[in-house]
Amino acid sequence: MPTTSISWQLAYTGSSLGPLRIAFLGCGFITRVHSRHLKSLRSEIACSYASRTRAKADAFCRDFGGVGAYADYSAAIEDPNVDAVVIAVPPRYHLTLTLAALAARKHVLVEKPAYLRMEDYETAVAARDRAGRVVLVGENDHYKPLAVQLRELVAAGTLGEMVFAHFTTIAHKLKEAGDWRNDEEMAGGDAFFEEGVHWLHLANSLGPRIVEAHGYRPPPASGGPDTRAKSMLVAFTYDNGAVGSLYYSREIPSLFRGLRLSKLFGRRRVITFESNGLFVLVRGEGHARLRFPGFRDIRGYRAMYRDFVRSVREGRQPEMDLETAIGDHRLMDQIYSNLRIPDPPRRRSGQAESRIPADL
Repeated sequence: MPTTSISWQLAYTGSSLGPLRIAFLGCGFITRVHSRHLKSLRSEIACSYASRTRAKADAFCRDFGGVGAYADYSAAIEDPNVDAVVIAVPPRYHLTLTLAALAARKHVLVEKPAYLRMEDYETAVAARDRAGRVVLVGENDHYKPLAVQLRELVAAGTLGEMVFAHFTTIAHKLKEAGDWRNDEEMAGGDAFFEEGVHWLHLANSLGPRIVEAHGYRPPPASGGPDTRAKSMLVAFTYDNGAVGSLYYSREIPSLFRGLRLSKLFGRRRVITFESNGLFVLVRGEGHARLRFPGFRDIRGYRAMYRDFVRSVREGRQPEMDLETAIGDHRLMDQIYSNLRIPDPPRRRSGQAESRIPADL
């Protein structure tokens, strides 16, 4: 989706010579992931941490070489020494914290899914434009070397005419009973809404745009601590006429807890890639070519933060801006409005389950 231009009132709130001063709102699993990747960017970014308990914020600050800690989110948002915030709490609270941060004239990086409803995105866009600040949606998959290389190959016409696209992300990664992702009010939806959106974005960001999408979800498993619906098949069509599918699950065993192959099919060549970014194989016309997109920043976090810093300092929108995220959310709305869930198989009392449907 094309981005809109914004007349920024202030591009950068800190010293142009010093690091961008970021406060994490929330000290949970994802903040730990971000912080590990930011260790190599300390000359560009200085981190502080806010939690509902000061002891937890202090622990994160100590563990990751932070510059400050806060006993609540408001204290970090109101601190004049903070240039930007990273919203790393359950999606239910994203909009409230985004609006508070923009009102305090902070730049914002908000984890994905950014917001729960389309009207929330529209509210955030209006607040961003009034404040003249940067809002980046934390879609690290957009920045990972695999995605960059796939976009380059598609743009170069490597496939020829595109015919099919097939994306697979399957793993057995169940959540504990007390995990907030088991609460759809906190997470915004099931596992595909909360986490599968990263893969939907990958499918929608390669050049051709998805124009129609339908969801097919098997009945959820009964029992166990992870009560979410954890599997989804999405069928879609691109604006270039190609058709595609996305297989997503977090309840199916896989090699090395997630090693899977995905493919882009064209009339000249086929691009096969490991879904997480380990390798890309191009075959068809000419010699087969095996590529390794890159392991140093395989998940794209460092590239994402570098884009955030540059956007703030240069007064421009980031690659993963709100308008781009709105395009993904629009597809999510389509998927769930067209969602089909088959009835689970039934057994008649006293009879063994038939192996062949009666009406076949």
